[in-house]
Formats: sequence, C-alpha cells, structure tokens
Amino acid sequence: MQRLEGMDASFVYLETPAAPMQVAMTCVFDPSTAPDGYSFAKVRELVENRLHLVPPFRRRLVGMPGLLHRPGWIEDPDFNLDLHLRRVRLPAPGGIGVLGQLTTTVMSRPLDPSRPPWEMHVVEGLADGMVGAVTKMHHAAIDGVSGAELTANLLDLEPDPPAVAAPLRSWTPEPPPSRLALARGAARELLRQPVVAGSVLARTARAALRLLRHNRQPETTPPPGPFSAPRTCCNGPLTERRHVAFTQIGLDDVQRIKDAAGVTVNDVVLAVCAGALRGHLDDHGQLPDRPLVAAVPVSVRTENEQATMGNQLTAMLVELATTIENPMSRLQAPAASTRAAKAQNSVLGPETIPQLAGLTPPALLAAMGALDSRFNVLGRIPPACNLIVSNFPGPPFPLYCAGAHMVAAYPMGPLGIGTALNVTVQSYLDTLWFGIVTCPDVVLEPWTLTDRIPNALRDLTKTHTDAEPEIAYTPSSP
Repeated sequence: MQRLEGMDASFVYLETPAAPMQVAMTCVFDPSTAPDGYSFAKVRELVENRLHLVPPFRRRLVGMPGLLHRPGWIEDPDFNLDLHLRRVRLPAPGGIGVLGQLTTTVMSRPLDPSRPPWEMHVVEGLADGMVGAVTKMHHAAIDGVSGAELTANLLDLEPDPPAVAAPLRSWTPEPPPSRLALARGAARELLRQPVVAGSVLARTARAALRLLRHNRQPETTPPPGPFSAPRTCCNGPLTERRHVAFTQIGLDDVQRIKDAAGVTVNDVVLAVCAGALRGHLDDHGQLPDRPLVAAVPVSVRTENEQATMGNQLTAMLVELATTIENPMSRLQAPAASTRAAKAQNSVLGPETIPQLAGLTPPALLAAMGALDSRFNVLGRIPPACNLIVSNFPGPPFPLYCAGAHMVAAYPMGPLGIGTALNVTVQSYLDTLWFGIVTCPDVVLEPWTLTDRIPNALRDLTKTHTDAEPEIAYTPSSP
C-alpha cells in the first residue's frame, strides 16, 4: 500500500457532492494521420497494452479504520478496463460546443470511490471526422505536472511508433490488506509522528519568523493575504451543476506581449483573465472596487520527482488588478503581485505548506468536509480567493494517439469550496488552450467568459504591439 501525502489526502476529505476534486482533459484528434484509420478497438488496445506504464489506472483508495491515518492506494483486484474506458457517439456533425456539453456532463458526475478514480470517454461523431477524448481523474492522484507525465505514456511522437515493450511479468494484484493490517501499519507510522511533527513545526516556526521579517522590510509589498478577496458573483455556496467552456489564443501573440512588457507568459495569462473578468463583472454591474484575487497553483517538484504521481504543489495569491482600466497597467500590476508572492513563497520555503498538510489529522479534515457538505460553511465566509488560475507548459511538438494527431488539448481543474470559477491553461504546439469550469448557479452567464478571453488578448496586443492577435477560434455562446 502507498500512503497518500498530506495534500493528496486533503483532496479526498474536503471533497463534497457539490465540489468533487477531479481534474480532466478534453482532447481532439485528427484520425486522418492514422496509418490504418481510426477504430475504438485500436484505442482500447493501446490503453490496455500500456496499463503497466500508468500504475495509477489500476489503483483505488482505501481508508484507514477509525481515520487513524491518511488513506492509501492499493491495487484493485477487480480492475476492469471496460468500466473506465467508454465509447460515446454524438449526433453528427458535433462541434466544439457539443463536445463542451458532453464534458460538462462528465465533470458534473463524481467518480466512483470503490474503483480506480479515473475514466476516459472516446467521442465519435465530431465535425470533419475528428475524434475526441474526455479523460477525468481524481485530484488526489495527479496534479498538472504529473498528469502531463501520465498522459505522455498514452501518446506517441509519431503516427506509427514502434510497439511498446510488454511488461516483464503479467499483472497480478496483491490481495487487499485486512482492516487489522491497515490499523497496524497506521499505528507503526503514527509512533514516529511526534518526532516528524516536532521537526516540521520547528522548521515552520523558523520560516514564519523569516516571513515576518521579510514583510516588515520597507521595500517589501506583501501579496494579498487569505480571505482578503472581495466577494463577487464568482463566490458563493456551490451546487452540483457545472458549465464547461473552451477557448484558445496564439502562443506567439502572448510571447510578443511578454517580451515587449518584460514579464512572463504566466503574467500575460493572468492579465488576460483579469481583462475578461473585469468586462464580465462590469457588464453585470458587479465589478468590485477592490481587485480580484486569484489562487495560482505552483509546482514544487524537484528534478528527481518529475516522474512521480500525486500532488507536489503549493499556491500563491495574486491580485488581478481588475480595478485598472488601462491594459498595460493591468498587466504590470499582477506581474508585480506575482513577484511578491514568489518572493514570499521563497522565504517561507516551498515545502512548508505540504509538510503542514501532512500533519493535519485525517479526522479533522473529514469533519471539515462533512460540515461543509451539510451546511456549506466555507462557501458563506469571506472568500480565500475569487478564482483559481492554473497554467502549465505542454509539449511544443505534435503528439499522436493510435496514430491520430492531437490537434487540441483543453485542461480543466476543480472548483474550490466557495470558489465557482476555475481557469486552467496548457500550452501545446503554438497555442494556449483554456478550459473554463464554473458553477452556473453562482457565476452569472458564464458562457460569455470564453468570448472575452480573446478580446482581452486583443486589448493587450494593441497596447504592446502594432499587430493584431491571431485568434484561431472563438467559441460561440450556447
């Protein structure tokens, strides 16, 4: 059994019916590049032949008796690929909007906790003969970086790659541990907990003292603190309904703005989100007089941890400057806020938050999750942030699945408790792909946000360059 780390366990215990902790990717493939054409049987064979390369696909969660310790991953002796890999046929010709509606349905359903927490829907009937794939997995198993590593094992660098080497021996799952064995293992680990806890708390105290001294320096402008975000229509008690939408912008346009302004690609992404949200809230008469705050996940993986699964991340809070009208100033403000947040995280230490999460008693996390599931307490207090913006790099070279060229890849993340908007961005080839997940019972007319993303990029482009941005595709409203 593999014990979950503290951050992974928090995604399990804080999950509620209205806030399932799952990440997803919707991809579009062009099967015209497949040497022998497309068939669902070929896709199934590919996944089946590579299961040994993606161990999380055959692992399920097991809880500890009496919540003694964090849950663990065990091999599922009843694993059945056909319960996870499904074939969907859309009425032709299915456009990107129809694919988004199917993704909305998939994202609205929680995963079955009694099975390995993932599913893949192969979607046929798309326009121009394209084939889609909607893959979803529990956030306890992967973050953005480990998800990209996992996906790489199912994709190839060429349409007709050499066969993947078979495993040295056939897969035979170990028998599930008994409750007594689980309790014994948890007790042995807990006996060492006081020593570990003392060391972590001492390091945390020293880090907190360094952070206090850092923030007291005259030249330091601290980033926004937790619960300092204004309440907007992006915040409130979540329901189980979801709305998913896709859009994309040219990576070359973003890089030109980045170079002209002396910022990073992530700064430009945040400025684009700020511009889109400013217009959205202003049109509904709900633009607050304080800037919105975004929670931005940050990977803390070391080089030796690049191929590991699970979550190795922390988060920083960044002001989005939604109160600023001028696009240039609206870009520079979040860039400065991001630098301040990075400096604070560096002083605090990237391992501090994950280590503290590992010390949080599972019973406390479970009680918090149950309390919020029943009374939605965390959705009613001042919001910790207004939205989540996650941005991670993808490959700049083409990828293939069963010979079909991947032409689009839209990532999606979960909604936080009391936070009804998640914008997840991934680069692939020369494009930034946006997956926008909202709770439509909280966010007003969320489908209009996708149209505002390219418009916000256009505003920045006119400010920093003389060229018009190349907008490859702007999805229409439903």
